[in-house]
Amino acid sequence: MKFPSSSEALFSLKSYAAAMLALYLSMRIGLSRPFWAMMTAYVVASPLSGAVRSKAAYRIAGTTLGSAMALAAVPLLVNVPELLSLAFALWVGLCLFISLLDRTPRSYLFMLAGYTAALIGFSTVAQPEQIFDISLSRVEEILLGIVCATAVHSLILPQGIGPVLLDRIRRAFGDAERWMTDTLGGKSDVGQQDRRKLAADITDLRLMATHLPFDTSRLRWTSNAMHAVQDRLALVLPLLSAIEDRLAVLGASAAGVPRRWQEAMHGIADWAHGTDRPDPARSAELLHEIEQAIPAATPSAGWRDILEISLGSRLKALIGIYADSHALRMHIETGLHDADSDSIRERPGTSPRALHTDRGLALLSAFAAAVAIMACSLFWIWTAWPAGYGAALMAAIFCCLFATLDNPVPAIRMFLKFTLWSIPCSAVYLLVVLPAVHSFEMLVLTTAPLFLLLGILVARPATTGPAMAFLFGVAGALSLHDTQTADLASFVNGMLAQVAGIVVAAVCTRLFRTISAEHSALRLLRANWKELAQLCRAESVRATTVTEISARMLDRLALLAPRIAAARGTAALQGVDALRDLRVGLNLTQLLRVMPELERQGVSPRPLLRALAGFFDARQQAGQPPSPALLQQGDALLRTLCALPPSCEQRDALAALGGLRRDLHPGADDYQPAPVQAENPHVR
Repeated sequence: MKFPSSSEALFSLKSYAAAMLALYLSMRIGLSRPFWAMMTAYVVASPLSGAVRSKAAYRIAGTTLGSAMALAAVPLLVNVPELLSLAFALWVGLCLFISLLDRTPRSYLFMLAGYTAALIGFSTVAQPEQIFDISLSRVEEILLGIVCATAVHSLILPQGIGPVLLDRIRRAFGDAERWMTDTLGGKSDVGQQDRRKLAADITDLRLMATHLPFDTSRLRWTSNAMHAVQDRLALVLPLLSAIEDRLAVLGASAAGVPRRWQEAMHGIADWAHGTDRPDPARSAELLHEIEQAIPAATPSAGWRDILEISLGSRLKALIGIYADSHALRMHIETGLHDADSDSIRERPGTSPRALHTDRGLALLSAFAAAVAIMACSLFWIWTAWPAGYGAALMAAIFCCLFATLDNPVPAIRMFLKFTLWSIPCSAVYLLVVLPAVHSFEMLVLTTAPLFLLLGILVARPATTGPAMAFLFGVAGALSLHDTQTADLASFVNGMLAQVAGIVVAAVCTRLFRTISAEHSALRLLRANWKELAQLCRAESVRATTVTEISARMLDRLALLAPRIAAARGTAALQGVDALRDLRVGLNLTQLLRVMPELERQGVSPRPLLRALAGFFDARQQAGQPPSPALLQQGDALLRTLCALPPSCEQRDALAALGGLRRDLHPGADDYQPAPVQAENPHVR
């Protein structure tokens, strides 16, 4: 094992200090299960102090809600244990379902409310008359562990989340800038993995920023601006991808990319790469150059003209978004102390709740958890196994902890393996060491070597899972000392119940919840197509719709990357390009924005949008490519738009339709303008 770094050692020391403080205070107060307070201090521990306070707030709320449910259910149903078990199984399933619909740290509240109710309820069925006292003690122990962890991690050399977020933003900006300068400079060496990595970085930023209001740094007031930066970065990906596509088509033609466009793009690359704060005067000059380079949209405009109009539209949007995102970033980094601080601080951003959720998988996860809990509970009831409630509790916890994975079984097996490895160590501490300890100081000295080592391993991403499994196995066994049952029979019974619960959780998860990487990837793609179909049916589009759709599709792009890699060689995923769906969404929102003005001029895109909605509906079922009739309908609308008087709305509509043509029919023959007198059904 490599020597621990200073940050790993500091995290381990702080976590152990918080755990020992919680244990000491629990013993002095006279709580019945002080080792639970110790274990809770490790549960909420994090290297980032803002994340500790965030988890603490959600854990307090979840613990309170779960204990309230236990208080309500046990007195009513204790005489009908089967119904009580069913009530807890349904409660855990419901809470898990709700938690999976929110992929931010807030989901921790609902997940914890689920298995806290099971934890308190199952452990009190033998003493229902003491349900209030026991529930109060559990809540006090958990809250004490939370408070101690929060105090230690916040007061002793705290590591704020703000600087970490700023570093992530700089890295994301660096990746986006390299892609931008390479694309505009004529280098097309940005691979799919690099694009998906940037998408994953932006999604991680969005999730990490939910901890920012709990941070102690000056950046805690910049949550809105932070989300706004992420929104702008999310739009950079489809714009750069569209620009790459247009340049590739123009470059493959006999005439190549016109010199005026090459000069404009080199100017944009220099402007973006030259300084930390792009020059506003230079951006205005670049916008003017692009405006002059865009060809006029006339009835005789050909496919090359449409491509250049689309290219110019995307370049102008890229300049605006890049300048705006840089301004937001600089205001955040300087602490919002300039004249525009109030407006920047209140700049709205897309909520993290706009991220992708899968209600079907959430429902399956909830069902698997409920079945696992009922299976363990019924076995416990029929056999009258004294420690059987531990199996039901472990089934609830492990079905919840790994429910976000496509296949949770390997993670549950890993946790089971290291839990088994912890048993000999737990036995030594429980049966040999603790009986010989007669002071708190000796307890600290005897437990320090193991828990400090485990704390270092928890701080390392590669060993976090195994170390947490080992740590919880030991800490859970030590809690037997609280109940004066630190004997071999109780220890064996407790360990068997714990292992049985984990095994049942793995079996039920495999039976009802596990899906393959291929199936998961196809579900993500179908979710994209469903959203595009809904967008085609929209009557209008709000300004926030674009960023919400981009955020959600970008999130799916990041989720797709590991699944496509795992399902490599699958025929259904050959040639999948999720960025194409992202570009389609951008083009549709642009078309919807100008649709009211087009309809005032007598041109309606609605027939085409209805046909596109039907295509995306059918694609969810069969995955078929677009039909030639759809291409002909789009070309007819292009000809109609070219015949309109020149305007910004006309040009935006042409750019959007040209983009849709490239994204949906990349191998089609070039668009051909119609004779001047040709009739078109889109004109009313």
